[in-house]
Amino acid sequence: QRNLERLEQAREVMRYGKLSGAVGTYANIDPSVEQYVCEKLSLKPINIATQIIQRDHHAQLMCTLAIVGTSLDKIATEIRLLQKTEVLEVEEPFFKGQIGSSAMPHKRNPITCERICGLARILRANAMVALENVPLWHERDISHSSAERVIIPDSTIALNYMFHKIIPIIDDLLVYPKNMIASLSKTRGLIYSQRVLLELMKKGLKRELAYEIIQRCAMQVWQETSDFKEVLNRDRNVRKYLKPAEIDGCFDIKYYTRHVDLVFKRAGIK
Repeated sequence: QRNLERLEQAREVMRYGKLSGAVGTYANIDPSVEQYVCEKLSLKPINIATQIIQRDHHAQLMCTLAIVGTSLDKIATEIRLLQKTEVLEVEEPFFKGQIGSSAMPHKRNPITCERICGLARILRANAMVALENVPLWHERDISHSSAERVIIPDSTIALNYMFHKIIPIIDDLLVYPKNMIASLSKTRGLIYSQRVLLELMKKGLKRELAYEIIQRCAMQVWQETSDFKEVLNRDRNVRKYLKPAEIDGCFDIKYYTRHVDLVFKRAGIK
């Protein structure tokens, strides 16, 4: 929604025209001509211009394209990370006949997400060029023109292409819940440390002391092959305040997802 609003704003910022002569003073053209032409083109006459409309308008457009593209980059990057062999929690669709690697037939690389990430870099680079086009010599040299002929069509076409590529990925994304559970299990219960910390604080412990106790137990789990719950149950300082049943209650994954439907609703997901 934020990106849609940004694109709408950028379109309005670019919806200006100028027919006010070589230096913007209407020396050889009546302002009514500018008004007439702009109306025919669904544009608004710019309030003040030199030989050109000031390039901060174009810079805002290019920065908007870069931000929107970077949002797609963010999504694609997360998919790439979650598609790593040792993680494999999600995967972009892999179609029949697709090749992951010319040398290794087993590969299922997230090639489309990688392509989106690469194009996002171009959008960001082009935005920098647009910013460099704002401070022109004596109100207008021609250095901006050659750059704009490249960056504006390249960025608009690239972003359109990125949208066309990421939509089917999101629609047909492969999701592996069992691997997600396996990833959580690799922590051997450490993901529940905050819950145990808060339970100790409810028993009257100061946060600093409760944190020290839980951190010490957590470090044992990192250094050993034991389970976090097991370490907590044999720690005298923890057992002094929490019963085994209370410790068990801290390890309920549903506690962390009890409000997730509200989050989905806010995102427009039913």
